[in-house]
Amino acid sequence: MVVAAKPTPQHPQWLKPDELARLSSIELRARGVVEGFLQGLHRSPFVGYSVEFSSHRRYGPGDDLRHVNWKVFARQRKLYVKEFDAETNLNLYLFVDASRSMQCKIDGAMSKHDYAATLAAAMASLALKQRDAVGLGLFDDGVAQYLDPSAKPGRWEDCLSLLQTKCESKVTALAKSLEQAAALAKHRGVVVILSDLVDDVEGIKKGLQQLRHRGHEVVVFHLLDPFERNLAESGRYRVLDMEGPNELTTNMESIRNDYLEKIRQWCEQLDEACLYQGVDRIELTTDMPPTAALVDYLVRRTT
Repeated sequence: MVVAAKPTPQHPQWLKPDELARLSSIELRARGVVEGFLQGLHRSPFVGYSVEFSSHRRYGPGDDLRHVNWKVFARQRKLYVKEFDAETNLNLYLFVDASRSMQCKIDGAMSKHDYAATLAAAMASLALKQRDAVGLGLFDDGVAQYLDPSAKPGRWEDCLSLLQTKCESKVTALAKSLEQAAALAKHRGVVVILSDLVDDVEGIKKGLQQLRHRGHEVVVFHLLDPFERNLAESGRYRVLDMEGPNELTTNMESIRNDYLEKIRQWCEQLDEACLYQGVDRIELTTDMPPTAALVDYLVRRTT
């Protein structure tokens, strides 16, 4: 695996100004999602011992004497302990599919890869503004490049730089990639997979199982172009396999019903695989504004 190079000063073309503007609204909406998706991205409402003083309370049996305020005791002859606002510490791991199939752009506003990159940039921005650590990996037939979690200054720029990197392989190997992701995500956190999931469902299921076994919360953003999700109702099209040599010219009327049934069955299988592992599968098409779709998901998780 290769660590990404230092960020370039270029602004990625896929990160549109209106999507950047929505990042601030995501932060505001996400503040009420502390115990839903992205748990730990915000200061916890619970009181514990951390770095920021909150208040005093009377000493009780079992309290740690290290937190007794002896200056108050010297004045009042009463024992009080210091309380601190507990801050949650989250590792957010983002794994973005960079295989050839993600370059598909037919009816969508952007390619699936650019859509995934925009979502990843938005989530990285959200996490870093809450001072949490962000890790980022690109995968195709394995995890090709990876940045360990960090909350250091410049991490968002590091992420943008890596998201502009192209992987070499044409094919997707999700089972292998998820297995490697489980090995890389060493500390418990939230693992977000952004992919079109074009691979064997059983392999995906095994990969998700490994991530869940390590104690991670796992969220899968399943990204599809509107054309490949719904297909055109009529017309003659030449269809190319972006991860293989196959090519087909056909009338949409002759295949659409069978195609839609196959897509329905495939999505049901993915839903079952994710449900079995306690994983959210969020299906999105690339004609939806990406950051608005993210906000919508965060809000729905609170209801």
